[in-house]
Amino acid sequence: MRRWYLSVAIAVASIAGAGHADMAETDDSHVWRPADGDEIHFDVLRQGKTFGTHRVTFEQADTGMLNVSVDVNLKAGLGPITLFRYELDSSESWQGGALVALSGRVNEDGTREAMTAVRDGDRLVVDGDAYRGEVPLEMLPASHWNIAQTRASQLLSSENGERIDVEVRELGRETISAGGQTIQARKFLMDSDIDVTLWYDDRDRWVKLAFEARGQQIEYVLRDLY
Repeated sequence: MRRWYLSVAIAVASIAGAGHADMAETDDSHVWRPADGDEIHFDVLRQGKTFGTHRVTFEQADTGMLNVSVDVNLKAGLGPITLFRYELDSSESWQGGALVALSGRVNEDGTREAMTAVRDGDRLVVDGDAYRGEVPLEMLPASHWNIAQTRASQLLSSENGERIDVEVRELGRETISAGGQTIQARKFLMDSDIDVTLWYDDRDRWVKLAFEARGQQIEYVLRDLY
């Protein structure tokens, strides 16, 4: 399951192009911007059956710092026996539209990895199990809530600090079900080790995700529109 969380692990108002300026300054009032108390909550299905949850929560501090928490819990089993478990906890801190800190830890079936990244001038200093060194400040975490990643060629894993090469193609518009409603959304294919399909609505909100892993279909179903 490595890399399907592209923070996942598995990622809003635009923060790229120039990387991060779009979220800080825009006149487009209909575009969603994360606010204090916002939550993105997906039920994760495997072959149509419950597999776990993926939650992203947002907290706005008085200082203007935006703190983002990602919590992924997946589990498959046979009766009381757990056959597969995936747990990811990560946190992002944004100031003035720029990423200033990132940390994450993952437990994939007993294999544990972790990473941190801290802003130092115009770079992020990464200390992870997969990579230690500097990356450009504009590199986005692979945490799908940020539509700006659809314009990226490389993302930073919040599992282990890996630099993930991606190629993203827009596939047009599609009518989908999200949050108990039928909506129009833009569809993107993110090509990496595992191809991930992502949907964002007309307000740039992340509303769906799907991919295939180990021959099984995984689908994210949004509980409520935020």
